Amino acid sequence: MKNLLFIATLVFTTALMAQKAKVTKGDWGNLKGISEYNVVFDYSDLQIPKYDSEEEFLKDKMAKRDEKEPGTGEKFKESWYSDREAYYEPRFIETFNDRYKDGAVKVEKDSNAEYTMKVHTTMIYPGYNVGLVRHNSKLEVTISVYKTAEPDNAIFSADYTKIEGQGNGGFDFNSGQRIADAYIIFARALTKHMYKNTK
Repeated sequence: MKNLLFIATLVFTTALMAQKAKVTKGDWGNLKGISEYNVVFDYSDLQIPKYDSEEEFLKDKMAKRDEKEPGTGEKFKESWYSDREAYYEPRFIETFNDRYKDGAVKVEKDSNAEYTMKVHTTMIYPGYNVGLVRHNSKLEVTISVYKTAEPDNAIFSADYTKIEGQGNGGFDFNSGQRIADAYIIFARALTKHMYKNTK
């Protein structure tokens, strides 16, 4: 029992420590005192491992699905884009806001907040789950913060790498939910860094 507890603690600790943040502009202290952010999501220039572009990735996945069952390729493409608003973004927002008690700091889409937080996803590895074999999703994200009225003048920016989903207990057969799990892990890491460095 003690061994199982130790392993579980080790896995949890490793998951929290795995997220790498490299500040590229300003410092965490620049965010001190900001209690609300308008959050925007950017997926431009998205990279997919082993593919030259997102378009090439979609073309390959659609062709493979259509070969097995005609018409399913287009459905995959539609879900690939709709999953952003259906899964990724809500999971990030919910997790971020839940981590700050009493709403001390919050993010909200289409807010009139003075500051905007841009979540620019630069890489997505969707992972896979075919029952006996599975692989976690992964993300790379650049966070930028700027006054909403001055989008070209960021006061803070950081690159996050090694963001990895934790698999939802192995019940992550849907790619959208698998990727969303990585956004949950990312939100946890971001709020931990913000809380620690903006007291």
